[in-house]
Amino acid sequence: MNIYLVRHGQTTGDLENRYGGDYDDHLTELGKQQSAEVAGKLASAGIEVIFCSPKIRAQETAQIISGVIPVPLQVIEDFRERNRYGVLTGLTKDEAAQKFPDQVELLSDEHSTVANGEDYESFGQRVRGALQTIDTGEYSTVAVVTHGGPIRYIFREILKKGEIEIGDCAYALVSSSDDTYTLHDHDGISLKD
Repeated sequence: MNIYLVRHGQTTGDLENRYGGDYDDHLTELGKQQSAEVAGKLASAGIEVIFCSPKIRAQETAQIISGVIPVPLQVIEDFRERNRYGVLTGLTKDEAAQKFPDQVELLSDEHSTVANGEDYESFGQRVRGALQTIDTGEYSTVAVVTHGGPIRYIFREILKKGEIEIGDCAYALVSSSDDTYTLHDHDGISLKD
């Protein structure tokens, strides 16, 4: 199976410098343009279905893509972003630094858990489970519209490619065979040394 992992477009929370994660925000006008651009890039990829996170920003991105690639759209709960920010969720970074400086400090380690946040192991289990769910389907080429967190997890823990920088509406083409995942192509993603 070929899987196009697509990150959502720019959001209102990005512009407001908020901690996202479980925060449910909308695409900006630029985010909508980015979504249309990535749809154009993937239009001839043979995508048969679009899976997406339940978060508004991912659903809006997926709907714009499905306007160009008219295939079924299916929400997969476990492709949502990690609730990494817990008590910081939705706060601007300045507000969070003032109210919860000790919690903000925890963010320097990907594996740490902020108060009321989702721990790294649980997050990883659900991302792996979501991948396995779509992998058992009857499709040969799918798109998954999700978030930076799940895509970073897949690069770090499943593809063993280490840390990445990932832009809005960036995508990666990954194939799966017998629970082995291979990276073939990416756009808007750079591997860190």
